Amino acid sequence: MTRSTEGRLTSSSCRPHLPLRPLWLCRVCAAPWPCPIARLTLRREYAQDRIGLSIYLCTVLHEAAADLYRLNPHDGPDPAALFTRFLGWARPRHLP
Repeated sequence: MTRSTEGRLTSSSCRPHLPLRPLWLCRVCAAPWPCPIARLTLRREYAQDRIGLSIYLCTVLHEAAADLYRLNPHDGPDPAALFTRFLGWARPRHLP
């Protein structure tokens, strides 16, 4: 592996998986945001604050819905799909 290839692999794997607005796709992997790596990162960042994670995700869900609606006002985003995409994965798997 050449040094330039190694540098590209390292730099792309260290870049944060943030949303590209108004499309709400991941800037690194182009998956719908939050992509799997963004989800893992958010779980780690909010490991001790699940309520904070839910509040953050509700905020970005609201922003994404507005952006996506502006992009396609006739069909608009599916509310159930957006809920699952932004919040469905963050709830605890089982209750204590």
